Amino acid sequence: MTPYPAPDDETPVEALGDLYRDGITACRAAFDVDWVARVGEDVDAAFREARSRPDGAVGRGPERWYVEIHPEQLRGFVDLVTHPWVVSVCRAVLGPDYEIVELGFDIPFPGAAMQPWHRDFPMPEETRLRRRLTSLAFNLTTVDTVEEMGPFEIAPGTQWDDGRGFDHEMFPPTDRYPRYQDRAVRTYPKRGDISARSALTVHRGTPNVSDQARPVLVLGVDAPGAGNAAHHDLAVTRPYRDTLPHLVRDHLRCPVVDTLVPIRQKHTIEGLVMGAE
Repeated sequence: MTPYPAPDDETPVEALGDLYRDGITACRAAFDVDWVARVGEDVDAAFREARSRPDGAVGRGPERWYVEIHPEQLRGFVDLVTHPWVVSVCRAVLGPDYEIVELGFDIPFPGAAMQPWHRDFPMPEETRLRRRLTSLAFNLTTVDTVEEMGPFEIAPGTQWDDGRGFDHEMFPPTDRYPRYQDRAVRTYPKRGDISARSALTVHRGTPNVSDQARPVLVLGVDAPGAGNAAHHDLAVTRPYRDTLPHLVRDHLRCPVVDTLVPIRQKHTIEGLVMGAE
């Protein structure tokens, strides 16, 4: 695919409404299936490499893994981060100086179990006090999702729940589960679809009872000062950075290195709570 031009300044009103009301929005058929197939090939290669070394992948429940990668490991990286819908949503929610801080993928394999309801990190004070979203997670599936694969389940509107009483400010107590279950919506994206959500919106992975893995690419983007870059190890080499269009380079403020070092996944509390470690 040829990198997309910068979008105009039109505000994605529908996506903004979705994100602030429900905590999630989506763009259907944003990419063609052949492009997604190449993403799937790169994800498969990166997973095999990650599993071949210590701390290459982190468990997020039985038969469920997360791997963080460098942009150069994904041939479609520029296509992804210059897609007009992605750029316009980032600008509208996070401001014109948004920062790309994370690239990775989550794979629930056959046998992946039901996760506990959770959010991905504690609520920032900016969100608690001012009702402002300071980060977004974009998700892109590499397969057509069906019920047996254990679809993503989300409780719309819970991005505003005060999590100070949650375990580690991420995992709500079980007496809150009925509320989330009443709101629960399962998502069934197809190849080419992309979603954006607040990682504060309470969600969980459901059991994969199929014979097929369900890889999902993850792109994390911050507002300036949100601080999530400190939890990730994104890097690029100088020759690669020099090939990037300004629309990408201006928002990719990670270290520039001579040689890429494979990312060692950081130990996270999710693995302990979700029974993976």
